[in-house]
Amino acid sequence: MRVPLPAAMMTTSIGFVKDLEMKATMARPVNFFSFMRIISLLMLVALLQACSAVKIAYSQAPVLAYLYLDGYVDFNEVQALKIKDDLAKFQAWHRQTQLPAYIELLQKTQPKMLQDITEKQACEIFTDVRQKALNLTEYAEPATWAMAASFTPRQLTAIERKFVKSNSTWREAFLDGSPKELFDKRQKSAVKRGEMLYGTLNDKQLSLIALQIEKSRFRPAQSYAERQRRQKDTLQTLNQVVANPQDPEAVRRDMRGLLARSIVSPDTAYRKYQELAIDDACASFAELHNTTTAEQRKKAVEVLAGYAQDFKILAAQK
Repeated sequence: MRVPLPAAMMTTSIGFVKDLEMKATMARPVNFFSFMRIISLLMLVALLQACSAVKIAYSQAPVLAYLYLDGYVDFNEVQALKIKDDLAKFQAWHRQTQLPAYIELLQKTQPKMLQDITEKQACEIFTDVRQKALNLTEYAEPATWAMAASFTPRQLTAIERKFVKSNSTWREAFLDGSPKELFDKRQKSAVKRGEMLYGTLNDKQLSLIALQIEKSRFRPAQSYAERQRRQKDTLQTLNQVVANPQDPEAVRRDMRGLLARSIVSPDTAYRKYQELAIDDACASFAELHNTTTAEQRKKAVEVLAGYAQDFKILAAQK
């Protein structure tokens, strides 16, 4: 069974060896724009959660995305019908316009897996993936604005409670625990991602991953502080929107401002830290990839080719 596509794509793009979740995802903490991102990236979320074939997971993506969102917001009946319709429309648009781009990216990446790569090449793949994600976000913006304007004070309280709960889980994974416990978690996650793409890693590669984690510039406290900033920003912005839902221009302005601050933090120090984290990840992925054997590289090509084939089948479906 292949690992879900986004894990492989993101692994290929910025490197699993520095713990991608901590350096890329956790460097961009979850806030209410999880709502926009889950609408806009519902295919990615569903595939990441899926334990079955990519084709099955893709067909279930709207349901999985709805359940995820409902866990934050607790939609009422009218909202539920609207968001389900939005998700179904998004899937149809995604199938027609985005899957072909994913196939192209996977096919373009396969030859690179057969040779050594540079840090720059690794970051170029990441940049390509990130731009595709931003394209999805742009498509989802109108639906997100409308949904935010329909929220009630009770639902904002539910979102705030969910933030508290998710922060506890985040702290358990990245902040709480002994240095050895945290190191072991990162190492286990990094090795798992590596073996998703290349198959079994050898002792030299396992040692390299451990060394890269030791040298990592990932700072969980700094990521956590940004996470909290974005959550506070989210709640403040949503309160503004809920207080004046009849002014579509104000809603659009407030929500676009929130998205902009979610993508690019107003904290200069954090932006520099985030850039370092991504640069480190690109360098580390290239370093590990360049230790792989011919057999491991062949395995990586087969994994990516499998996803491309699955996506061709999905793109052909109505």
